[in-house]
Amino acid sequence: MDTSIDWGHLPFGYYPTDYNVRCEFRDGKWGPIEVSQSDTINIHIAATSLHYGQEIFEGLKAFRGKDGKVRIFRLEENAKRMQESAKGLLMEPIPLELFKEMCLKAVKLNERFIPPYGSGASLYIRPLEIGLSPRIGVKEADEYLFIIMVTPVGPYFKGGFKNTNICIMRNFDRVAPQGTGRWKVGGNYAASMMPTHIAHEKGYSAVLFLDPKEKKISRRMWPGKLLRHQRRQIHHSQERLYPPLHHQHVADGNRSRDGHGSRAATDHRRRACRGF
Repeated sequence: MDTSIDWGHLPFGYYPTDYNVRCEFRDGKWGPIEVSQSDTINIHIAATSLHYGQEIFEGLKAFRGKDGKVRIFRLEENAKRMQESAKGLLMEPIPLELFKEMCLKAVKLNERFIPPYGSGASLYIRPLEIGLSPRIGVKEADEYLFIIMVTPVGPYFKGGFKNTNICIMRNFDRVAPQGTGRWKVGGNYAASMMPTHIAHEKGYSAVLFLDPKEKKISRRMWPGKLLRHQRRQIHHSQERLYPPLHHQHVADGNRSRDGHGSRAATDHRRRACRGF
């Protein structure tokens, strides 16, 4: 473990680690897994990922437990969701076993960056797939690059795991009905940057986007948190709100970060974690 890092005060940001792992899809098949120490990639200036948004990603976390073991929460669910995102953008889906192997390899190679138990920090895992083929006309690529990078992070919000102020935005939509909101693509987040910037200027930590069709409270909130509410009420009390663990969007590893919840939920989380 890297003793030079102040684990208790890590921001949610990029921190350089030792390795990332890569795999290219060419000639109709995925190639060998490559380990790299470079934090840059060489890409064609006309690549579909740069011009037409053929880019998908995931986000999950590895935690060090009290017993010293390292666990990744719901790795398979992230892999499945990334496959669906790939299909939605006509990209090459990453085989489940390839996704798992590369995730585990990236975490093991950077094990010294996994925060200690009780620090409130974790090792964030970012799988990324991009289209490589040069295109000027709008057309999907036939070559792709799949990368998994990792970085140690603290809590997403500056206030840590405390209650936080959320701004409801009625004059911005993050996604459109029947659009790309069902997939985890960079363009969805680009649409959130302006309203998020406005919210931050007003002292809020994040934005709650309304249903784009009816302008009502939806079940999804940027950056990927879920609200569970009853009778269309949002309470301003100190009560914590937890989404049902079986919900289709609950794929990110940070869903289990606080360790609270019912015994059934805790057991579910234990079954969902992949340890090594």
